[in-house]
Amino acid sequence: MWQVGLLAVALCATLTLAQFPRVCVTPEGLRSGQCCPSPTGVAGDECGSSTGRGQCVAITADNRRHGPQYPHDGRDDRERWPLRFFNQTCQCNGNFSGYNCGRCRHGLTGPNCDQRISVVRRNVMQMTAAEKQAFVNALDQAKRTIHPDLVICTRRYQEVFGPDGNTPQFENITVYNYFVWTHYYSVSKTYLGSGQASFGGVDFSHEGPGFVTWHRYHLLQLERDMQDMLGDQTFALPYWNFAIGGNECDICTDDLLGARSSFDMSSLSPNSVFSQWRVICESVDDYDTLGTICNSSETSPIRRNPAGNVARPMVQRLPEPQDVVDCLQLNTFDTPPYYSTSSESFRNTIEGYSAPQGMYDPGVRSLHNLAHLFLNGTGGQTHLSPNDPIFVLLHTFTDAIFDEWLRRHSPGEVVYPEENAPIGHNRRFNMVPFWPPVTNAEMFVSAPDNLGYSYEVQWPTSAYTLSEIITIAIVAAVLVVTVVGGVIACAVRARSYRSAEALEPLLGETFRRYSEDDRRKDKSQSVV
Repeated sequence: MWQVGLLAVALCATLTLAQFPRVCVTPEGLRSGQCCPSPTGVAGDECGSSTGRGQCVAITADNRRHGPQYPHDGRDDRERWPLRFFNQTCQCNGNFSGYNCGRCRHGLTGPNCDQRISVVRRNVMQMTAAEKQAFVNALDQAKRTIHPDLVICTRRYQEVFGPDGNTPQFENITVYNYFVWTHYYSVSKTYLGSGQASFGGVDFSHEGPGFVTWHRYHLLQLERDMQDMLGDQTFALPYWNFAIGGNECDICTDDLLGARSSFDMSSLSPNSVFSQWRVICESVDDYDTLGTICNSSETSPIRRNPAGNVARPMVQRLPEPQDVVDCLQLNTFDTPPYYSTSSESFRNTIEGYSAPQGMYDPGVRSLHNLAHLFLNGTGGQTHLSPNDPIFVLLHTFTDAIFDEWLRRHSPGEVVYPEENAPIGHNRRFNMVPFWPPVTNAEMFVSAPDNLGYSYEVQWPTSAYTLSEIITIAIVAAVLVVTVVGGVIACAVRARSYRSAEALEPLLGETFRRYSEDDRRKDKSQSVV
């Protein structure tokens, strides 16, 4: 029943994009607080209202209490997102979507957005050589293709109009770098002013219930952008099953995400296209002391040294299949304080701050966190991690586990905390920095039924416990004894019957036959 209600919610949700459409970031647009473009460019057709696609509405932002982790209310542009920048946006009807209601929801196509598309995310290791090459090429193309619609803000709102008060501080950015930038923006520190240390105890996409919902939409956005770039609405992001144990990175090969360089243990092989990639959002100290925001400038190459952190042996091995089994068995989505210290919480366990069985342990890193730390480089640093394209495949598998948990446990929306989660993580909070606004609740739904994609996964099965093994052994022993006993009984009966026949003459007309009663009596005496 709950699925029906959530489907209704999802059908009303727009496809959201991070940061802001280029068409809205004019001085006039920013001062008006309205971002309701026309899909046709015709004046008076805001959000496609003339054809019933959508309408311009006031933005609703969550105002419920958040957790105690963030004590600086009023100091950060991301609070009550996105009201600091805009207060009106398009609300799309039915299956229409996009910042101007000019598109279809994910997984749908056609003039009326009523034709379904099959988008299936598969294990990258099970793809053909040609499919792997096509995926690598697509990622590289996304790294070099300017996003057609969106721009990023490079200054806090206080300085967004520029030195002259009339030059909005926004920049173009490539499709993949935009994916990196949105993650950086969600985890960056709160700037408290010149001469003051920035506040680092804030994270709009980690260490809270929104971890799974935020990253779900983050991937959905990249997948949709790459579909548009490729002109292929069936394009699907593959996943990396990182729960294989051992200390080998099976996707760190030159035909996939790049092998280790033979010249530098922490560099990528020059035979991989990803060795040519350069990271963005690396100058954290400047952002924190100057109050600036990451721009699209590329700097250093990707660093990666799987299983190479000898100072932390715990992170030199990947998660085990049993870790996934244990995590999926947890019944509760999240538990107070809805933070990285929660116990018996599926969310905190899949994120990796609890042991796979659910108990919080400050010394433990498991599943998602362990996979990141295993990479030991760019991919192990929160603000930089999406620069390493392994991030995409690591998070699609994390999302697959989340979707499988939803399928097995069928929770209602009510299990997602409505308040007192860390800032950004309440159920109705508009996730930072996606645009138009999308709440955590809108991503807390079954993906195949509501979001237009599915996974092709063979889930590991549970290992037998000691008590189960003992029980199975006892049952097996009883069965063996019963079978052997039956065989012996049959053999004894057959031998007795043959002995009796051997002593009798050949039967003739005058010889008295055994009566049925006699046979029944004799048979009953030979049964064990």
